[in-house]
Formats: sequence, structure tokens, C-alpha cells
Amino acid sequence: MTNSEFTKSASPASARQVEFILPPTEQHWVGDGFFVHTLMHPHPRLVERISPFLLLDYAPPRSFSPSRHRRGVGEHPHRGFETVTFAYAGEVEHRDSAGGGGKIESGDVQWMTAGSGLVHEEKFSRVFSEMGGEFEMVQLWVNLPKAKKMMAPRYQALQGGQFPKLKFGETATGRLIAGELTLDGQTHQGAAMTNSPMLVMDLRAEQDGIVEFPVSSTSNTLLLLRKGKLRIGEQEVPEKSLAVLSLKASQVRLELSGGSEILVLSGEPLGEPVFAHGPFVMNTREEIVQAIEDYQAGRMGHLDDKD
Repeated sequence: MTNSEFTKSASPASARQVEFILPPTEQHWVGDGFFVHTLMHPHPRLVERISPFLLLDYAPPRSFSPSRHRRGVGEHPHRGFETVTFAYAGEVEHRDSAGGGGKIESGDVQWMTAGSGLVHEEKFSRVFSEMGGEFEMVQLWVNLPKAKKMMAPRYQALQGGQFPKLKFGETATGRLIAGELTLDGQTHQGAAMTNSPMLVMDLRAEQDGIVEFPVSSTSNTLLLLRKGKLRIGEQEVPEKSLAVLSLKASQVRLELSGGSEILVLSGEPLGEPVFAHGPFVMNTREEIVQAIEDYQAGRMGHLDDKD
């Protein structure tokens, strides 16, 4: 089954239901460091139901042996969107032609806004390469609104301790990465700066039970089940799959088994044309052609040869 073959489920009720499930593709290498399942991409049939999100690659847990070679992805360009990398295990170092850079470790998040364009690389840290160990990451692409596609690039290296901690009764704990969430009368604000309204958080079930939380009634809401068991209404969500929830309802209700871990993505759709080509995401073909010309002319910069 491919991502374009959707698994349908029950119709919406008072809480959001599963509208369809995006199963993982066969694993493939991105560079030589990220062995990923692609769970969504900006296919014309999908863009309206996943906006403002574009693509999600999941590198499930994998053990790497010690090596002097730094695995990863070498210099490549981006324009018109943001890359968000969630480090669940392992370490990655980033550097870009706009001056952004740093290391993210287990529990950290890297939020890079490509905006008007840059080149960057993502490689295992030197320490992780030399020591080896378990590696698990998610990379998410977030679209930029038309008015911000040519904004100046920005880099946010967010450490795990910066994220507000959430508690869902005795059932689950979480951390709020981006956006605003009100639970039990208390409003929490995520650490990441965003360019359109969204809610991004991790959930972990401490025991079997129910988790409920509000979302905007106009948002697109997606759930990645990294591990464990998840039921929404009558629908079981398979591990390593992305559930796209129905629209309009402003409540999410999840049945979780203890130890389950979920990435929640909920965002207001941009309602703008999407024209994606390779590492560029713009609104028109002409803008894509311009992005390619600008990159080839060196106007997005270059990295030095430092390993």
C-alpha cells in the first residue's frame, strides 16, 4: 500500500475520528545516516488535508556501530518552508549558509526556517559517530504562508528542558513543543516560534487509559504513533502510521496502552497553492524556476569544506 491509498474509517462524531491512515512507505536512506519511512508528502490529493504540514520522515530506532565516518546528509538547498527535526535518540549537528548551526541531542528539537533560501547539512555529531548507539528521529516539513516564503532564514535549537511539561490525569504525560494548549484551566505555551498557528506536542502513556485535549475546530490534526497501541473511536492505528483526523470537532479523545508514544501535529490550513519540487516549496511554477536559478547562481550561499 502506498501513501495515496487511504484506509477509510468511521464518520466524525462529537470527538474527532480517524478519517484515513497514511501507512509507512518501505524504509529508504536519506543520505547515509537517516533510514526512514515516509509517512506523508505534498501529493496533490493530500495538501489540503495536511496543511500547513508537508512531509514527514520517521527514522525508527536503529543501532549504529562506532565509526570515524560522520553519517548524514551533505550540503543541499531549501526555500519556502521549514524543517523540524525531533531527536528521540542519538545526536545530529547542523550548519547552514545563513549562520545557523548547533547540535541536538536526545529530547531536543531543531526548527530551521529556510525562508528565502539557504543550504545546510545534517550529520551525526562527532561524539555519536565515534561512540555509536541507538538513533531515532523524525523530520517534519512545515509550509510557510505566501507572505513569509521569502523571509530571512532562522534557526532554533530547542533543548528538551525548554518544553512545558503536560499532565493528562494519571494516564499520560507530554511536552509542548509549539503552540498553545489549555488543560484544566491552565494555559501552556510551547517553546518554538512558528509562522502560522499550530499545536505540536509529544505524548507518552504512563498506563492504559484515555487522553483528551482540545484542538481548533478548523485545524488539520495528525497523529504519528511511534510505538505502542492507539485507538480512536472504533479505529486501531497501526504503529509507525500517521492518522489524519476528521474535521470540525474541537476535541481529540485517544485510548492508549501504557508505554505508547505519539507525536501530535495540529495546524490551521494555509489555503494557498502548493508547488513543490525537490527541496523547494513555493506557490507557483515560476517561483520554483526562480529558486533553482538562485541556487545554481550561488545566491543561497555555500558551506565551507569543514567535515
